[in-house]
Amino acid sequence: MDNTKRAVAATGLLAAAVRAEESRREDPLFTDPFAERLAGDDGRRLLADAVAATGQSPAEIAIRTRFFDEALLRAQREGVTQVVLLAAGMDARAYRLPWRPGTTVYEVDQPHVIATKDERLDGESPRCRRVAVGVDLADDWPKALVSQGFTSSAWTAWLVEGLLQYLDGAAVDSLFARIDALSAPGGVLLYNVIGQTLLEAPFLQSTQQFMRRLGAPWTFGTDTPAALVEDRGWTAVVTDVAEPGSRWHRWEHPVVPLDVPGVPRGYFVRATKN
Repeated sequence: MDNTKRAVAATGLLAAAVRAEESRREDPLFTDPFAERLAGDDGRRLLADAVAATGQSPAEIAIRTRFFDEALLRAQREGVTQVVLLAAGMDARAYRLPWRPGTTVYEVDQPHVIATKDERLDGESPRCRRVAVGVDLADDWPKALVSQGFTSSAWTAWLVEGLLQYLDGAAVDSLFARIDALSAPGGVLLYNVIGQTLLEAPFLQSTQQFMRRLGAPWTFGTDTPAALVEDRGWTAVVTDVAEPGSRWHRWEHPVVPLDVPGVPRGYFVRATKN
């Protein structure tokens, strides 16, 4: 297997370790009772290494978990019956969120990632119809998804979380083109992306160096995150990570209005297909 793909997959273990850490707080943004098992010793070591290298725990992971939890549940209330988690990693939402009856959650990721998750959650039951789709996103994952029962005519919520920074621009464009082709009007697309200004910021360089040593360098960023989908006929609402992060007391930096240029930011996007 390509070493970069294996390293990117390993970041899912680190994210699970962050979720486990958040769940142990007295004021958690969410509770993930599966995160400790999903992280494993390897995920906890990765988190410890990341903190040692950068001097801080990656708070953005906890913030985005809460943000996308709420966004997915909102989409479900609005009528979504299919949810697709692309590069699902060690995501436990199929097991921990209160899904309505009839909801199907498709988890798409590399086969070895799916196998690791299934092993670590052996004996647990999801709270929805969970369909694991073991396929590399560089391959024909739409064909694999459809072969597992996905239907493009149904109202779908897509989640692309913690992935885009590892891709190049062409791969990002291809990913969104495929999502668009499989989406009916009214479908919801959720994703996070690192701003280009943040990607180049001096204070982020210790994180950049750590990710390069891990073998999963951050290569993609943009400060026009809505443009990734708006040209395809989606309407996007952009949120600066700092806004919910500050509101939830997990963010130390000031919230600067989105119309102020040149500010290092991360972004959350909720887009709806017209």
